Amino acid sequence: MAGPTIVVVEDENSLRSDMVEYLSSCGFDAIGARDGTELDRLLQTRTAAIVILDVNLPDEDGFKIAARLRDHHGAGIIMVTARSSTVDRIVGLEIGADAYLVKPVELRELEAQVKSLLRRLSERAAESAAQSANGAASGEAPGDGADEARWSLDPTEWSLTNPAGIRIGLTSMEMKLTSLLAAQARKPATRDQISQALYNRRWNPEDRSIDTVVGRLRHKVEGAIGGPAPLKSVHGVGYVFSAPIRVVGAGQG
Repeated sequence: MAGPTIVVVEDENSLRSDMVEYLSSCGFDAIGARDGTELDRLLQTRTAAIVILDVNLPDEDGFKIAARLRDHHGAGIIMVTARSSTVDRIVGLEIGADAYLVKPVELRELEAQVKSLLRRLSERAAESAAQSANGAASGEAPGDGADEARWSLDPTEWSLTNPAGIRIGLTSMEMKLTSLLAAQARKPATRDQISQALYNRRWNPEDRSIDTVVGRLRHKVEGAIGGPAPLKSVHGVGYVFSAPIRVVGAGQG
């Protein structure tokens, strides 16, 4: 039985053929498409686990296709391009790509990226199912819950405490970030809002400092609680604290 379906969207025939053949030899159900129109036709009858997208396609470029896929499909997205500038990479990731490769593509690296992304997608699905099951078991509607089911943020102690009572100390930057996300009431904060809160300046797409702060905080939280942090990236927007959170002593809850 073939593995997950991978669609390779690449207008260069030889490269598309090489990538499809290699991924098929790895046990995947790999299919090729020349452009966005051919991809759309395929997706009418097939469900793709991952779409590998060349950025520089005729008619509709890979960035536009990625944005469409992110809005209407649950497939993971790996972008491939001959361009290696930081701006192109950031645009690809902001628009919804899960990974980014620069030509010439090393096929073993492509295989590694596909396997890594499949693991991440599986973990996301399992996490989402667990959250839904927990909500159903407790009889709570999404977004509801007693205080004991909430995370707590203490601005005096600079600490974040999960519902199980595990306390995590925060740095100044982490405190500013978490305070902003808590104030958003589980709605995404834009990168511009985060940049203003952390650095008092507008966000520059070439500046990765926000991602560094978020990454360190996520790593710290996950290390402390032994599970996924409710600090999620929202493609094309910014970040959100996806669990209920109250600010201790600030009249919020």
